[in-house]
Amino acid sequence: MAMGGFKSFWTGALACSAVLAAGSWNLQRANAKSTYESPYGYERTWNAALRLVRVDNGWKVTEKDDTSGYLLFEYRSPESSKASPGSLELVRGRDANANVGVLAQLPQMPHYHEQVLLDALAGKMRREYGDPPTRNIRPRGEPDSGADGAETN
Repeated sequence: MAMGGFKSFWTGALACSAVLAAGSWNLQRANAKSTYESPYGYERTWNAALRLVRVDNGWKVTEKDDTSGYLLFEYRSPESSKASPGSLELVRGRDANANVGVLAQLPQMPHYHEQVLLDALAGKMRREYGDPPTRNIRPRGEPDSGADGAETN
């Protein structure tokens, strides 16, 4: 292989590596998600999320399903007038008192936009509903005593 061919080979290999690395970064970015654990219960979290998107920010809701727990909307960044797709997904806990997972996705925006959205939701809930409710958590196997002091299981 002549010296020019060797250089050409390595130049091509480096360019290919750069393209693959950029593609890998974009794939990771596309899969990036931000989450928030809401202690306020499903109904309050859903209502606050919907009001945050539609009323507070004026974004167009394109699809919603409170039973399944998702909200699709057209996100408009303060930095740009162009709308991009956004979604909030609410994941119910195992029981009625469990935290609600809120997943934000703004795939065409930098990651920090998702976190700002979730921080706004958390702040809105604290302002509107007060401090998060406290949970009575007892160690496994320890009986719960009812209002009259009698043990219940």
